Amino acid sequence: MRTVRDDDGDRYLLVKRSSESSLVRDPETGAERYVSNDELSVDDGTAPLTTAAGAVPPAVRRVLTATPNDRALGLLVELVDRGPVAVRTLLDAYDLCESDLHGLLAEFRAAGLIAEARVAGERGYEATETTREAVETLREGDRVSPR
Repeated sequence: MRTVRDDDGDRYLLVKRSSESSLVRDPETGAERYVSNDELSVDDGTAPLTTAAGAVPPAVRRVLTATPNDRALGLLVELVDRGPVAVRTLLDAYDLCESDLHGLLAEFRAAGLIAEARVAGERGYEATETTREAVETLREGDRVSPR
């Protein structure tokens, strides 16, 4: 499979190529259609799996990349739901040891998913807009029927 672009610059996954046209898949919708080969160019700079990942909103991709397990995802969801939370409160409220918590917080900060905040004079963290958007999108997934 290869990534191709049409004359408008839109990326597609090349499914099948014949002498005059190619079957391409839109990564955002999964819809397939035939396009004249004259309208397509190979995009060697973009891996096909990267193109396929484009179907997932950027904020959600960032959260998925930064969360190695359900506990990590749960911590982000809690920061979205609770607002800014002091580190001391996070240590008391959840079953994460101090090093695990700080490791996750460091990863989330590096990914731009949380920001430092002052909570009642203590150091804490809050979810960024990217994280709030991603969690909202993931929650909406339960209300949307599959394709």
